[in-house]
Amino acid sequence: MKLSFKDIYRPGVKYTRFLSVILLYGIAYGLYRGIQDNYLAELVHITSFERGVVEFFREIPGLLVVLIFALMYRLSENRVFKIGVIFLTVGLGSFLLVGTGKVQVIIVMVLFSMGEHIVLPLRSTVSMHLAKKETGGRALGVTGAMDQAGRITGFILVSALFFIFAKLGYSRNDSLFFRVVFALSFAIMAAALVVVLPMEESTEKVQRRRFYFAKKFSKFYMLEVFYGARKQVFLTFAPYVLILQYGADASVISLLMAVSAAFGIVFNPLIGKLIDKVGYKIIMVSDTLILVVVCFFYGFAHRIFPRDIAFMVVCANYVLDAIISLASMATNVYVQDIASSQEEVTATLSTGISVNHVISIFIALMGGWIWKVTGIEVLFTISAFLGLLNSVYAATIKKPV
Repeated sequence: MKLSFKDIYRPGVKYTRFLSVILLYGIAYGLYRGIQDNYLAELVHITSFERGVVEFFREIPGLLVVLIFALMYRLSENRVFKIGVIFLTVGLGSFLLVGTGKVQVIIVMVLFSMGEHIVLPLRSTVSMHLAKKETGGRALGVTGAMDQAGRITGFILVSALFFIFAKLGYSRNDSLFFRVVFALSFAIMAAALVVVLPMEESTEKVQRRRFYFAKKFSKFYMLEVFYGARKQVFLTFAPYVLILQYGADASVISLLMAVSAAFGIVFNPLIGKLIDKVGYKIIMVSDTLILVVVCFFYGFAHRIFPRDIAFMVVCANYVLDAIISLASMATNVYVQDIASSQEEVTATLSTGISVNHVISIFIALMGGWIWKVTGIEVLFTISAFLGLLNSVYAATIKKPV
């Protein structure tokens, strides 16, 4: 049976403002993400090894997210969410003020990352808080679909602007193109800030724990370690494989991201529905088994196929990778299922982000070094092995009675 928004969300809650913010955030993020890797490779001249170093610093806010939440423990979830949007807006605006110096760019990326990692756990928390108890998975699916719809718009705008600038005679690495995209992204994120500021505060007082490690969440924390490694390899090095190995420009990267996001709109609600129907355990195990195939083609397509065919295979692989990564929402539902309160959900998710960022930072540094010294084959073989470990560990989860 198809459920309407009224069936998913609790009576009386104003979910439209929240979903509007998610949509605007998605557009702004799509614009930014669509050019990020080409900006680093072509304008800032970041090598594959240096890309890992950049990611090391960019991920530090994720590692410190529990401390960040601790400093704001007296504030409501909605207010902290607003602060995250402020960081995102300031970060995007700062790209217009700095040049292409590596240190300056890294500092601005860290500022943007601060907002991103504040919003990340709260996006799920607020979404599930607005939903009925039995439709948490569907609410996460709707939120994810809105985010993906926004990102598609942003990615398509990047491709369209790239095409226009190319027709006007600008080269693929002309700084004006990147500055225009950053300006547009900043304007849209500023609009999201305007929309989110009047959002109603929670009426209940939230005493957010500074750190939260409970025995019942031990499996979740371990799963976050595996997810952190998988996420880092995909986000950091998959686009760089396309750019450095196959020469993909910003229009190709953003178009691939748009296609991935389009599939996300379809698969986000479906995966959310599957989680509610078959359970989070089956989803956790299945998606990482598919990941092994994805990693194989990332690492070895250029050795199996001619260059043009290998490029198409890796592009298809990129989209498949993005689709299976959507299943990570299953861990959020798992936490909600065993948590005692909404506060415990937030504390656990934010602590989980810090846990997965410990391995993320390590993978960022080691990944660039492994690529430089041994090649992408070894890098993605290691990622596949971690995926197998994730599946084995997820299979040990027992649903509470």
